Amino acid sequence: MPTHYDRDAYAWALEQAALLRSGKLEQLDTEHLAEEIESMGKSERRALVSQLARLFMYLLKWDHQPERRSRSWALTIQDAQAKTVRLLNENPSLKGSLRELVADAYEDARRAAAIETELELETFPEQCLYSFDEALAFTAGET
Repeated sequence: MPTHYDRDAYAWALEQAALLRSGKLEQLDTEHLAEEIESMGKSERRALVSQLARLFMYLLKWDHQPERRSRSWALTIQDAQAKTVRLLNENPSLKGSLRELVADAYEDARRAAAIETELELETFPEQCLYSFDEALAFTAGET
């Protein structure tokens, strides 16, 4: 008896993989399998937006609170840059959507920066001042 997708997604995924490997294509749950594949792609997109938002938030904090700059902030910026590059290397088709991804990430970063810094949201520009390349090339000075 096959596992139902809604009752045990993990067992269902293992069964679907086994069916694929054994060539039993007619037994595949194609509708849910297609949904899962689409979901994987969306997950990679969300991960990239999340890292970009983290990067932009720390760049905003760096620019708007110079008196609070720290080694920790510099290392967080470097970490977000590295993870962004890794995600793009693993998912090069996302490069075609960078303008949209940067815009989405910046909206999130702006709100997060306002929360973390306790500065007014209006303190931070509505439009992202950093290009994608500038954000990746940014090097925090020694603190």
